[in-house]
Formats: sequence, structure tokens, C-alpha cells
Amino acid sequence: MKDVEAIKRRIAELQLEHRGLDSMIEALGPQSRLDELQLRRLKKRKLQIKDTILLLQMQLVPDVPA
Repeated sequence: MKDVEAIKRRIAELQLEHRGLDSMIEALGPQSRLDELQLRRLKKRKLQIKDTILLLQMQLVPDVPA
């Protein structure tokens, strides 16, 4: 049970970080010419977080026999 709670807590942390990156990307949008590299790095990090969230969510789903 501790593992499930730890996974849920980590998912919540990552979702919060994902939303924060969303705000940063949106704020940089109009200035994207100036900070194009930073914008690309933020978008890449956001995708990494999304992938990690999906992997953690899959760990919460019980295995179903085929």
C-alpha cells in the first residue's frame, strides 16, 4: 500500500510541475524569438514529465489475465 501512495504522490507532484511548465511556456510564447532554445527545453521537459506520469499511472492499474 505504501508503494501505491508514493506513486500517487509522485504523480501529483509531476502534474503540478507540468502545469507550471505550461504557464512558463505560455508566458514565453510572445518572446519565443528571444528564448527559442529555452522554450524548446521547457517543452521537452514537459513531454518527459507527461511520459513519466503515464508510466506511473500504468503501475497503478492491476494486471488483467489474458
